[in-house]
Amino acid sequence: MPPKRVVSMNVCTDQLAMLLAAEGQLHSVSYLASDPNTSVLADRTNGFAVNHGLAEEVFLMQPDLVLAGAYTTRTTVELLRRLGIRVEEFAPDSSIADIRANILRMGEVLERREEAAKLVAALDRGVAELGRESASGKTVATYYANSYTSGTGTLVDEIVKLSGLVNIADKLGLSGTARLPLEMLVLAKPDLVVGGGEDYGAPALAQENFVHPAYRAVSGQGRAVAVPSRYTICGAPFTLEAARLLRDAAEGDAK
Repeated sequence: MPPKRVVSMNVCTDQLAMLLAAEGQLHSVSYLASDPNTSVLADRTNGFAVNHGLAEEVFLMQPDLVLAGAYTTRTTVELLRRLGIRVEEFAPDSSIADIRANILRMGEVLERREEAAKLVAALDRGVAELGRESASGKTVATYYANSYTSGTGTLVDEIVKLSGLVNIADKLGLSGTARLPLEMLVLAKPDLVVGGGEDYGAPALAQENFVHPAYRAVSGQGRAVAVPSRYTICGAPFTLEAARLLRDAAEGDAK
């Protein structure tokens, strides 16, 4: 029997559930679901109860299914299970294959298999469309707060490959989420740079790397590309928009 009162505590499960759940099936989403910096579907959250991942508030919502991320507050997940509530955990996406798997699994737990298959088909169409484009071979560096980048084994790296670009982190032998010193970024001379677009609402030491003259030089002259992080935090067909933005930037740079 399909679950009738679902509570999601993770921004990625929030969005998959919003895409797949039947009307009235999803009761509550996390507070991050309405943040446009982290959620592509922020404008669809009206009507859902909001939770902050606290065991007490979730328990009082009387859910028959709770959706959580693999790194969602462990004490909350374990306490809810001890209280007899079904909790399904979803691992983060690090590839298109992971996105497919999580969509299909969400279809299983919500018993919305047909809708999940349609969503996977949309994802596959998008991947195929990107694959028909010839690779530009241009290089791109992703550069985040505190000088972090995304290397081999990350969803961002796969998105870069889909866009037909070459990830500077790969060329430097970096894997996972790793530090990319500003000196290495400058010496790598990427054709395009993604980063510096996050708005903290106030000055932050984490963003000091973006005001350095060397960063401004390497990201200047049209090399900066705006790829909102909401497209890469969670996996769904909308994730491919990040690859399209990179592809279009590379094409524009070539003109």
